[in-house]
Amino acid sequence: MSRRALLVEDDASIATVITAALEDEAFTVDRCARISERDRLLANGSYDVMLTDVMLLDGDGIETLPQVQAGHPDLPIIILSAQNTLDTAVRATDRGAFEYFPKPFDLDELVRAATQAADSHKGIEEGEADQGEGMPLIGRSKPMQDVYRMIARVLQNDLSVLVLGESGTGKELVAEAIHELGSRRTGPFVAVNAAAIPRDLIESELFGHEKGAFTGATTRNIGKFEQAHGGTLFLDEIGDMPPEAQTRLLRALQSGRIRRVGGNEEISVNVRIIAATNREMEPLIAVGQFREDLFYRLNVVPIRLPALRDRTDDIEPLARHFLHQAASEGLPRRRLTEDGAKALLRRSWRGNVRELRNFIYRAALLAREDVLDGRVIGEMLAESGSEEDVRASDCIGDAISKWLENSSFADGELYHGALAELEKPLFAHALARTGGNQLRAARLLGINRNTLRKRLTELGLEPEQFTEEA
Repeated sequence: MSRRALLVEDDASIATVITAALEDEAFTVDRCARISERDRLLANGSYDVMLTDVMLLDGDGIETLPQVQAGHPDLPIIILSAQNTLDTAVRATDRGAFEYFPKPFDLDELVRAATQAADSHKGIEEGEADQGEGMPLIGRSKPMQDVYRMIARVLQNDLSVLVLGESGTGKELVAEAIHELGSRRTGPFVAVNAAAIPRDLIESELFGHEKGAFTGATTRNIGKFEQAHGGTLFLDEIGDMPPEAQTRLLRALQSGRIRRVGGNEEISVNVRIIAATNREMEPLIAVGQFREDLFYRLNVVPIRLPALRDRTDDIEPLARHFLHQAASEGLPRRRLTEDGAKALLRRSWRGNVRELRNFIYRAALLAREDVLDGRVIGEMLAESGSEEDVRASDCIGDAISKWLENSSFADGELYHGALAELEKPLFAHALARTGGNQLRAARLLGINRNTLRKRLTELGLEPEQFTEEA
């Protein structure tokens, strides 16, 4: 089946490669390099798909899409761009693009998308979000492009989003971007950290309480759900939410109604839920620490943020951004050289973007020279001393991997068997550090005392073995 494609690309070499690939898939391709030529071809011909660059010889390919859609509402449009920022991805989606491909792109993926677009020949409704100045996320690496594309796809709907990633990767920034660029941007954005609220107060924090509901409740309190009405509620560190609060949260998500602690009235709330966690949820579900039905309710659209070590191409632009940011906040203005940027690559950045930001701010404040070259960066990295910790962590991971390779667990026993072997020294360490005090050991481990007692019995550990007297 023959398909007709219009390719608007001012780079002749890229246009040649794309044309050849499309023609191999039975496309007939017309090429041009200007918006004026594009409009002439569209006026005189019929196409199944249009592929267009952003920065063309006579204008912005994205900004002129509405006039194309006005005359050709059913024409699928694929955006190609070397400006690989969140802003570009959002603009492409907002202007009705069928798909967005940052350069350099996978040619096979591009051809598949063009084929799908041509065959479906269905337009995407034009979005209404603003272009959004000052994007909170920075990075042009391939992993971040995938994140940008996922963000762009959830802006004009209210589906629940679960942001996954290690600490310091920018999960709250993703939530803020979805809110600020999406359909709820005129409403409130309310963030709550489930790990930072005492267990006995989390339900009051989320749902509010009536006066006299408990000792110390001297006034009515409006909870986060009511505060976020009409906007977005961001539930950070959702994996640390206690089970009893999980039950009430699930009920609220299912019904769209909440009840304040100590109250009888049901209150309707209209919020978009974005949750985030730095923990892997499946193991928590397996051991009963997190409700499976709540997980599926939150995990409608998962967005996994890459660790900084998996997007090393972004380290230099991030560092330069943080230097500029530090100077704007009153710290000394510094200049990062190329060898200084290369020196930053020698670190694992276990704390991810947050750790890099803190290091750059520290360098801006404490460096004795205005130029941050390889020597200066190297000396400051050595002074921090964290590379030894990184190497130790890597050694532990290697040791566990080798042990698992040599293990002989039967089918269905690997998870619980390996977990028991790893938990025993961990629990013993916690008891040793707390002198056998179970309450303090439970706090140190981040679990409740009943769980600690149960696991100690199952692992055959006696707290008395770790008292000071013993």
